Amino acid sequence: MIKDKMTNTTTRQLFSLLLAALLILPLIAGTASAAPAKTKPLAADLVEDGQLISLTSSRYQKLFTELQEKHGFSRQELDKLFKEVAILRRTLELMDKQWEARPWYEYYPRFITAKTINEGRKKLKKHRKLLDRIEKELGVEREIVVAIWGIESRYGKHKGAFNMFRTLNTMFDAYPRRSAFYREQLISYLLLCRENKIDPKGITGSYGGAFGQTQFIPSSFREYAVDFDNDNRRDVWASIPDILASIANYLHRYKWTFEAPIYLDIGKELQGEKLKEAYKKGRKGLLPWREVMATQKVPMIPPPGDREVTIVGLEQKNGTMRYLAGYPNFQAITKWNNSNRYAMAVTRLAARFKD
Repeated sequence: MIKDKMTNTTTRQLFSLLLAALLILPLIAGTASAAPAKTKPLAADLVEDGQLISLTSSRYQKLFTELQEKHGFSRQELDKLFKEVAILRRTLELMDKQWEARPWYEYYPRFITAKTINEGRKKLKKHRKLLDRIEKELGVEREIVVAIWGIESRYGKHKGAFNMFRTLNTMFDAYPRRSAFYREQLISYLLLCRENKIDPKGITGSYGGAFGQTQFIPSSFREYAVDFDNDNRRDVWASIPDILASIANYLHRYKWTFEAPIYLDIGKELQGEKLKEAYKKGRKGLLPWREVMATQKVPMIPPPGDREVTIVGLEQKNGTMRYLAGYPNFQAITKWNNSNRYAMAVTRLAARFKD
């Protein structure tokens, strides 16, 4: 009798424990599913500063083969040049904190300041004759040229303090998202150094691999830099004629039209789905200007050659948006830097020079 009671008690206890386990199991599962997913480590988290780059990796062996077979570098040159090249970790950290990713209301005050405006006005006066020639031969307004100069290097004061050779190698080796791009830049850099008799290890630039007062990346230097002072050398470090003309030449090559419109305000809201889709596509979202005019119900000046426009959105501090139609000249600036915020900062700074 007593044994039966003990058995029944034990059975009830076991049943109660089982029931409690069944009730708590969904809670445990819910907690597990609600746990935040592990974030993917950033490129800088995977390396140490000063860590030697492995030159025996397949990507470097393929690079060396191309430099030898296609561009005529000797193995001895490459061994000497790349010996003990090391990671520059700070460049990786900065690549993931770029200003172009910030909203417009935070972005532009960094570049458009009273000091930048006043100094730009002085540069326009000082280099008036040179800018006359640039406008005549290359067809780009002087204010735009000087605005880019001011934003890129503060009129030559800030050319960057990162060793270019280490920066480009770091990006090629340790920044997978853009490794192919920086492979191209590293090759272009070695070629421009050879062509201009420059020590590849002696140039400094930005964390993104741009250099000189123009802040050209290597491929842009080779494609767009010009010798405007006729000394048989393209000098974007010290020659003001070469610097300003190279900036203008870049825009000229992307079909800049002198005195054509750059942008037009089209309202605080986009009225049609096509405009909204174009905005989401960024620089690739091109639309006929007549369609934008009809949809937004705003008068528009026809773009040169009836070319298409982009839809640009700028974040305002009060939480609203300001939408623009980006004309072909605006698009030309985004070829220099693919940020719409950058293009607007250039345009706005250029306009302030005239105030």
